[in-house]
Amino acid sequence: MSEENQPSQTPRPNPGPVRLLVVDDDLANLEALKGIFTREGIGTMAVANGTDALAVIRQQPIEVLVTDLMMPGMKGTELLKAVKAVRPETEVILLTAYGTVETAVKAMKEGAYDFITKPPKRQELLNAVRRAFDRVSLVAENRALKASLAALTGGERVLVGQSPAFRRVMDMMRMAAPSPATVLLLGESGTGKELFARAIHENSPRAEKPFIPINCAGIPESLLESELFGHERGAFTGAIAARAGRFERAEGGTLFLDEIGEISPAVQVKLLRVLQEREIERLGGSGPVKVDVRIVAGTNRDLEQLVAEGKFRADLFYRLNVVPITLPALRDRKEDIPLLADHFLRRYALQNQKPMTGFTPEARARLENYSWPGNIRELENVIQRAVVLCRENCIGVENLPEQLGGGRAQLMAGHILIPIGMPMDEVEMTVIDATLKHTGGDKNQAAALLGIAARTIYRKLDRKSEPEGS
Repeated sequence: MSEENQPSQTPRPNPGPVRLLVVDDDLANLEALKGIFTREGIGTMAVANGTDALAVIRQQPIEVLVTDLMMPGMKGTELLKAVKAVRPETEVILLTAYGTVETAVKAMKEGAYDFITKPPKRQELLNAVRRAFDRVSLVAENRALKASLAALTGGERVLVGQSPAFRRVMDMMRMAAPSPATVLLLGESGTGKELFARAIHENSPRAEKPFIPINCAGIPESLLESELFGHERGAFTGAIAARAGRFERAEGGTLFLDEIGEISPAVQVKLLRVLQEREIERLGGSGPVKVDVRIVAGTNRDLEQLVAEGKFRADLFYRLNVVPITLPALRDRKEDIPLLADHFLRRYALQNQKPMTGFTPEARARLENYSWPGNIRELENVIQRAVVLCRENCIGVENLPEQLGGGRAQLMAGHILIPIGMPMDEVEMTVIDATLKHTGGDKNQAAALLGIAARTIYRKLDRKSEPEGS
């Protein structure tokens, strides 16, 4: 190492926890690099190949990785991709010979933080590593600030739970998040599919890019295609200006297609093409537009059954069903009910500026013993209502809806009379009408309680209002 690269003799502080990992198959270079950082008081570990480096990354929260580009076995570019898949927040600096600078620049486009030509100058190397540490800190502070601001406004959306069923889903989510693979979230309405989709996005390499959700059941079929793919001016009546669709708005990020089981056959065909070709075509457009979007889809429907019935394309189902994750119903994660109830209590107490202290033992028992057909969404609505209407600092049974005393069966038996022989269409409408009465006409909440899409309720109500014989 040249005199310029020699470290100063000024005593340095002892290295703290390991924050930096150095990788080089040349053992002399490896020791020299480790010495530079260690003498600067940076906790450093050194390994001689990409496989060992990846093992360390999996086990320790390494902030910055400095790796040689050309190594036998796993090259620096391959290690970069693997590290970004396992721990996206780790910044990677490549050491490259003059002839491979072009490769290093290409690697930066794939997520590398910087590259330095060999042999590295000591100060240049230290400056690059310090800037990388600063970036790691800045990103972490930014996320913490966003979380703090959300908490102050009562708008934080976090995953809460400790039950075995919840932990299993979280483990699957953590494994799926770093991958670009399509994820299919299955489960009843109200189980938190959008929240899990957002968590997958925020724990992926795309976290800094947009997360765009769309409820496919909440948009009329005639407008859904335009919402997804966009349109050009004059594409249809009322299209007075060109408009980008959700795919284009999600460029580089994640698009969450909720209630995917409700889309029409025509939209299914176009969505399949997007998944296959990674390009969309605006309505009225003159050619395809390439898109880089990670897809997460959600549904409360049995897509395999819909495929068997000819209502959902098998090829689209297989494209979506790459990583299926089934979210448990709240009744299957009873241990989480007190945690969720306390979480929602804190949120809505802060939002309504009420000093709430908790629940009476009787109220808590009601919450824990109810079957929650509307799942987490129903629980959240119940707690919000209780906080708003509670006159004391502690929520009691008098602040909870009546049906929590006896569950869904009591609600149905007490309020609906269904004669033997009533046609099924009339039975459905009777149940829907009673549930709407219970929710005060809130169709989305009624749909959640019944475990169906809101579109189904709108369709049945429209059919009910049609004149006989029409």
